[in-house]
Amino acid sequence: MPPFSTTPGELWYCRSRLAACVLVVILATPFAASGRAVQELPNQRRSDNHAGSALLQGYIRDSHGHAISGATVSLRSSSGTQPLTIRTDAAGAYRFSGLREDIYKLRVVMAGYNEITLDPCVLGATETKRVDLTLVSTTPAGSAIASPAEKPQFFDEPKFTVAGVTEAMNPGGHGSDMTLHTTDSLAKETVLLSGNSLNAPARNSDPSARSREEDSLRKAAERQPNNFGTNRRLGKLLIEDGKAREALVYLELASRINSSDYETTYAVASAYADIGQYERARTEAQSLLARQDNASQEQAELHRLLGDVYEKSGQPLDAVREYQRAAELNPDESNLFDWGADLLLHRAYEPALEVFTKGNHLFPRSARILAGLAVTAYARGAYDEALQHLCDASDLNPTDARPYLFLGKMQIVQTAQPACVQEKLARFVALQPVNAFARYYYALSLLNHQQNSADGQQQVEALLKKAIELDPKFGAAYLQLGILYSDRGDSAKATVSYQQALNADPGLKEAHYRLARAYSRDGVTSKAQTEFQLYRQLAKKTAEDDERRRREIQQFVFTLRDGTSVAQPQ
Repeated sequence: MPPFSTTPGELWYCRSRLAACVLVVILATPFAASGRAVQELPNQRRSDNHAGSALLQGYIRDSHGHAISGATVSLRSSSGTQPLTIRTDAAGAYRFSGLREDIYKLRVVMAGYNEITLDPCVLGATETKRVDLTLVSTTPAGSAIASPAEKPQFFDEPKFTVAGVTEAMNPGGHGSDMTLHTTDSLAKETVLLSGNSLNAPARNSDPSARSREEDSLRKAAERQPNNFGTNRRLGKLLIEDGKAREALVYLELASRINSSDYETTYAVASAYADIGQYERARTEAQSLLARQDNASQEQAELHRLLGDVYEKSGQPLDAVREYQRAAELNPDESNLFDWGADLLLHRAYEPALEVFTKGNHLFPRSARILAGLAVTAYARGAYDEALQHLCDASDLNPTDARPYLFLGKMQIVQTAQPACVQEKLARFVALQPVNAFARYYYALSLLNHQQNSADGQQQVEALLKKAIELDPKFGAAYLQLGILYSDRGDSAKATVSYQQALNADPGLKEAHYRLARAYSRDGVTSKAQTEFQLYRQLAKKTAEDDERRRREIQQFVFTLRDGTSVAQPQ
C-alpha cells in the first residue's frame, strides 16, 4: 500500500457529500483538449453541455469564501491548441463546455492574489467536472503570505478522546479474515507514507550530485572542523541519505558550537530517533520544547517527532496524544496525516475517519490523506467509497504507482467495484508498461467485471503472461493463470501453472489447495494428499501468525464526546 504529503495550496476532488470544500478538483483518465468557454453559472444541468463532450466548471473564491469576480481563467490542452480564456462572473463562476477528452492545464490569475495552476487536470470524454479554487491575497510586496486569520484551522475540537489502549481481542473491521488481513496490511502501508508525498517530486536524488556535495562538505569540515554551518549542513545531508549514526558526529559538534540553534538540536533529536536511541531523542526534543521562544510551528514539529519516538518505542497512547497536539498547534497536511494514520494503525476507525475527512477538506489534493480515507472506509465496510477515494488519488499524479497498488490490493477481496477501478488500472498499464503489478491488477479488474467473452479471456491471459515475463517469480500471477485455465476446462495447463506458482512462491496456500484438487481429479492420489497436507500446514501457520499479530496490536479505546464509549470499533 508509503506507500501510497502535500502543501496547503494543493487542490483535489471533493465528493458531493463534501460540497463545502474550499478546493474541489477533477478526477478522470488522461485526456486532450478542444472546446469553447461559456461564462455561465457552473451549477447548470448536464444537459446544457454538448452531447458526447465534457464540461469543466467551478467557482473562484478568496480564503474567506467570498466570490472573486473578474478573475482570468485559462484552460490549455496537452495537444497544444490555443488556450481558452474567460473571466469569472459576479458569483465567481466560470464554465468551459464542449471539451474533448484530454489532459489540461487550468490557470487562474487575478491582480492582488496568488496565481494558481492545476496541472495535470484530467478530463474524461463525457464527464462533468467541478473545480473550485481558492486564491490567497498577496502582500503589497507581492509575496503570498496568509494572515493568521487565513491559516487553516481544524474547525473545532475532535469529537473523540483516546482514553487508553487494549489488546485487539475483537479484530474490528468488516467482512472476512482476508478483508481484515488486507485492512491491517494497508494500514501499515499508509503509515509508511508519513514523511513522503504521493504528489510532490522527490528531492534531488542524483547519486553522483549528492556524492559530490557530501565529498565537498567533508573536505570543508576537515579544513575548518569548528565551522558551525559546514557541520550542520553535512549532518543534515547524511541524515537525508540514511546515515544517521554518522550524521550525529557532525550535528553534535555543530550543537556544541551553537547550542541555541533550534534547527541543529532538532536534527540531533531526529538522528537519535533514526538509530533507535529513543530515550535520548525524547530528551533532546523535550529540552527544545522547554524553551519559551519556540514558534507554534516549531512546537508542533517537536510534538510530531515525539509522537514518532513514542510509537517506535511501543508507547502508542503517548504517541497519539503527541500527534494530536502537533495537529492542534499547526494543522498542516503532515500533522493531520500522521494523527489520522496513527489512529488507523491502532484500529480507531471512527476517529481516523474524522481526522482524515477534515484533512481532506483542508488539503483536497493530498493523495496520502485520500489513501488514509480509503483504508478507513475499507475497514468500515464502505468498499465502493474506499475504491473511489483511490481512483481520485490516482488522478492527482497519474504516474505515481502507489494509489494503483492500493487499488489492486483492495480489489482482491472486493469483486464488485466502481467502474473507475478498471479505468484507472488500465491507465496504470499504459503509463507503466513494465510494471508487473500493473498488468496483474488490471487482469484482476477485468475478471472482476466478468470479462467472459473470448476476447476478454484472451486479454486477461495476455496480461498475466506479460506480468510473469516481467517478473518470473510472480507466484500470484501463475496462480491466477492456472485458475483461468481451470475455468476453461484445461486441467493440464492449470496443473502446470499451479506448479509454476509454487516454484516461484512455495508459501501460496491457494496454489497448494488448487493443485491438490487438480491431482485428485486426475487420479494422482499420493500427490494430492501431499499438497493437501502442505495446504493445511500453511493454513495453520497463517492462523497462528495472524493471532500473534493480533495480540501485538494495541487497539485504541476511544470515547466520543457525546459520552459513548467505544472499545472495539466494529
